[in-house]
Amino acid sequence: MKIDVFPHIFPKRFFARMLEVAGGNHYMQKRMRAIPVLVDLEQRFRIMDRYEGYAQVLTLASPPIEALAGPDATPELARLANDGMAELVAKHPDRFPGFVASLPMNNPDASLTEIDRAIDTLGATGVQIFSNVNGLPLDGPQFRSLFDRMASLGLPIWLHPARPASFPDYPGETRSRYDIWWAFGWPYETTAAMARLVFSGLFDRHPDLKIITHHMGAMLPYFEGRAGGGLDQLGSRTEDSDDAVALARLKRRPLEYFRMFYGDTALFGAHHAMECGLAFFGADRILFGTDMPFDPEKGPGFIRDTIRAMELMRATPEEKTKIYEENARHMLRLRLK
Repeated sequence: MKIDVFPHIFPKRFFARMLEVAGGNHYMQKRMRAIPVLVDLEQRFRIMDRYEGYAQVLTLASPPIEALAGPDATPELARLANDGMAELVAKHPDRFPGFVASLPMNNPDASLTEIDRAIDTLGATGVQIFSNVNGLPLDGPQFRSLFDRMASLGLPIWLHPARPASFPDYPGETRSRYDIWWAFGWPYETTAAMARLVFSGLFDRHPDLKIITHHMGAMLPYFEGRAGGGLDQLGSRTEDSDDAVALARLKRRPLEYFRMFYGDTALFGAHHAMECGLAFFGADRILFGTDMPFDPEKGPGFIRDTIRAMELMRATPEEKTKIYEENARHMLRLRLK
């Protein structure tokens, strides 16, 4: 099988409510309505049928739920999203063997409640969070219980980047230009979130915690040298005493913790980049993911290109089988025959 662990969708009732909450956000209205397969199941199924043995573990598409409304309203949005996901899995188990729960991260207490409900009652196979929570870092104390809970459950966290165009590339400007915020800002966002979690001591507390980083660990595989010998010297470049203290607090080299993350293959068909990720993480920590349907063709492109990259990638048949399905079968509670 080809088990896609990072495709995106909107359950219909959640989609309608999201657009209602978004109100006058014309960008969101235009962007989401231009990709019908986000809500149109029949069109999605026609695309999926082109690829033999292809199934999807569903994840909610951007934006983060916490970016849509305040903490009083987001718990209801998360419940609506997760109920819709569970309904899709129940109706189409051969297509969708599992789903990833969404959380109202601007309400940490409600997020813990929703984790338990989504996993214990609805059968979610993990949770998706974003690289920051409305600008707050994930290593903040208010989010620690979330990581503790997921570690105790033994199920993965999907880590998706989040960075808007309103985040400028230079302090003297008011917005990012030329889609830099997305093309290069998102990989940076993911990498920065990974680093903050590493230096918070997360993996010393929970060495078996599973975090699946979107887009093959972002910058880490390519910048292994900087994360290695470079971060071994943390504290030597600034006068901030916290840096040296953070390094001394860790039980291992920073690079060793970065290898404890997982990555997906959603690199838009760049097979050399996939080989770089394979060399960094190893086949046991990579899962097949496509980022469908955000390709220029609005559905089939990223699936086709990712499968082709898997074929071109220099890896053994056994490694490719792990990536395509075995790792997902082992890590997730999938409803597979």
